[in-house]
Amino acid sequence: MKKHWLYTDEGRRGVWRTGIIVLVVTVISELFITLHPHFSIERVFAFYALYGFLSCVAMVLFARLLGYLIKRRDDYYDE
Repeated sequence: MKKHWLYTDEGRRGVWRTGIIVLVVTVISELFITLHPHFSIERVFAFYALYGFLSCVAMVLFARLLGYLIKRRDDYYDE
């Protein structure tokens, strides 16, 4: 059976490249648009990219902590 394209090395590299290109284009586009910040921290270059990245890291860390807090043994439902 043929592997799905995401499970191949070439597919993974393509997904990473696409993500990096989108991120770079998004950050560079900030140079060419006029922002209307409400708070002074929003004036920092690439603030929204950094904010999104740090929010994602915080969500992953919170999910791992939550996993440790609510995990059960493998035989939890066995009699």
